[in-house]
Amino acid sequence: MRRGTAACLAAAMLLALLTGCTGEDSEPDTLRVGVLKFGSVNWELDVVDRRGLDEAHGIDIEVVPLASENALAVALQGDRVDLIVSDWLWVARQRAKDKDYQFAPYSLAVGAIMVNPAAEVDSLADLDGRKLGIAGGPIDKTWLLARAYAHQTEGVDLESAVEPTFAAPPMINKLVMDGTLPAAINFWHYNARLSALGMEPLLSVEDMLDGLGIETVPPLLGWVFSSDWADDNREALQSFMEATYEAKEILAESDEAWQPLEPLVKPESEAVFAAIREGYRAGIIEHYGAAEIAAAGQVFNILAQESDGEITGGVSELSPDVFWDGFRLQ
Repeated sequence: MRRGTAACLAAAMLLALLTGCTGEDSEPDTLRVGVLKFGSVNWELDVVDRRGLDEAHGIDIEVVPLASENALAVALQGDRVDLIVSDWLWVARQRAKDKDYQFAPYSLAVGAIMVNPAAEVDSLADLDGRKLGIAGGPIDKTWLLARAYAHQTEGVDLESAVEPTFAAPPMINKLVMDGTLPAAINFWHYNARLSALGMEPLLSVEDMLDGLGIETVPPLLGWVFSSDWADDNREALQSFMEATYEAKEILAESDEAWQPLEPLVKPESEAVFAAIREGYRAGIIEHYGAAEIAAAGQVFNILAQESDGEITGGVSELSPDVFWDGFRLQ
């Protein structure tokens, strides 16, 4: 019996050695990533693919294009994909419903109130009685932060002082350019387009946070996934994060790396392309740890107060458990 066991072990070891000599590697872990058909997530994943960063980290990325943010959420909840990009507000709301999603950082909270120089707006006070375009709707996060900032630093009820004008992002930009709107809040890549066309930032999200006593700019968007899935695929997820952050580093340091992305970015001009490139770089996370997680909690509290709990779905606080413990940046 012992001799037979030893013989079996010897045969197994020989088989393993012979198999190893064939040069065959184990299959890489596949991660199904849900993405919108446009936007910066595609740019990063394109760099990962072109540079072979996925293969270098022993993973295979299956990109699943989807049509809307709602479609992304449905795909994640229906187990059609493993990861999507969303914000920690969504994760917090889902966890309050006993759904075990978690968050790992993708980009910083960036944004600004942009103004048309011809409108002669040099401060929030100059917007009194005038229109302010808002692309994200009544509970747009930058709009809520701007209201909190105005109240705390200037004692101004911005919601009453201005005439909020809600419209789709392209229309907001058009109305700023033709002078109908003296100022606007839009998504970062639309702000970049305005910047390239001569519009100027009046107040950035970083300025707002500083005025609100939040010294650290937290990530807002992140990779979102089931915590059970993350437990089962911890090394693969860490490899994915490493690969995507290497892609960010390439895009941060090399203008040349952006050239293959031009068909994806679809800029209207070289100036717009340059502005979008710089806008993307402004959102790259360089540090992520306890300070950033604490800052996210502070922002959560402000957003909850300004929206009367609407944006947070009635969740009272941002639990640290929202943030996956498998990734940190020093």
